[in-house]
Amino acid sequence: MKLLPQTTFLLNSFNFPADADVGAGRAFRTWALRAAALFLAAATLPALAALPVERIKLPPGFHIEVLSDAVPSARAMALSPKGVLYIGSLDGHIYALELQNGRVSARHVIASGLETPAGVAWHDGALYVSAVSTILRFDAIDAHLNDPPKPVVVTDKLPTETHHGWKFIAFGPDGKLYVPQGAPCNVCVKDRDRYGLLARMGADGSHYEVVARGIRNTVGFAWHPVTHDLWFTDNGRDLMGDDIPDDKLNRAPRAGMDFGFPYCHGGDTPDPEFGKGHPCSSFTPPVVKLGAHVAALGMRFYTGPMFPATYRNSIFIAEHGSWNRSKKVGYRVVRVSTDPDGSNAHQEVFAEGWLQPGESVWGRPADVLPMPDGSLLISDDYAGAVYRVTYSTP
Repeated sequence: MKLLPQTTFLLNSFNFPADADVGAGRAFRTWALRAAALFLAAATLPALAALPVERIKLPPGFHIEVLSDAVPSARAMALSPKGVLYIGSLDGHIYALELQNGRVSARHVIASGLETPAGVAWHDGALYVSAVSTILRFDAIDAHLNDPPKPVVVTDKLPTETHHGWKFIAFGPDGKLYVPQGAPCNVCVKDRDRYGLLARMGADGSHYEVVARGIRNTVGFAWHPVTHDLWFTDNGRDLMGDDIPDDKLNRAPRAGMDFGFPYCHGGDTPDPEFGKGHPCSSFTPPVVKLGAHVAALGMRFYTGPMFPATYRNSIFIAEHGSWNRSKKVGYRVVRVSTDPDGSNAHQEVFAEGWLQPGESVWGRPADVLPMPDGSLLISDDYAGAVYRVTYSTP
């Protein structure tokens, strides 16, 4: 079997102690090869030209291209003012792509060996990275892409559970770092001040406080560009059937709101085990029900100058796609248009084609990021890629 460059890259990250037993070392190497091959069969594809982006369907006037196919397990994205795109991953690495005129001029790995560092956020000259129970900070990283500094630990007091433990993170208009903590289960009753929530803290890790509860797992949130209200996606529970409950797009205009988990799902579906005595009417309903098992992840508001005016302030959502449904759904990017207060919401498919007829899959969108020029980036942790969507008048 010919190994792809991404496969070799991952295998090189498996280090076995030099003084270890030779037999054990060989066994570990065999296991590592098999595990990496299985993982990368799903996580990466051959070289850039081989990614079939021509299969992606977009509205008239929109175009998609591969920005990079050298970002295995690409998840959340953050852009520095100097035009460096930072990308978290599930494979322990943090990537940095230097961008010029919509193209990658250089690629760097600024960290490795971290615990599923899916989330990245830029703030005040530094890159913040989530690694399950720990938030790290890389100071002045733009100037040290070839010699990254040792990260500063912002906090290491977050829960250690890995089930829903990797995190999207972002700084809000209040200058606070917002950090979710998913439920450590499919559905369970746990400490609601520690799990199933969205919290915030100071940039130095101080003054931790819960902002919203009853959230099974949010992997994307952003603030409305006009009202500055917090909006976020939330993944519905599994094992209730193909069509229930829905994933959600929620709005939290104030702190202290409760969105129902584990008692109520999708805004209107009581949990069969925990719902008794907790009517769905007691909790905040979603703005939009996105569909069951679509796996809604990253979301952002679009405020750029490139797309048509009707797109301004609408929301792009990356739907990672189902793993637990008899017929696959998701594997696309949707657009939600709504009034600032969440009324008159409408969703439509913006980009699809990663899921092909016959239910073959070649990509899974994970995050979206509008760029200063108005283009839109889409990360794909299955293909190990980042795409760039542009618009020109048809």
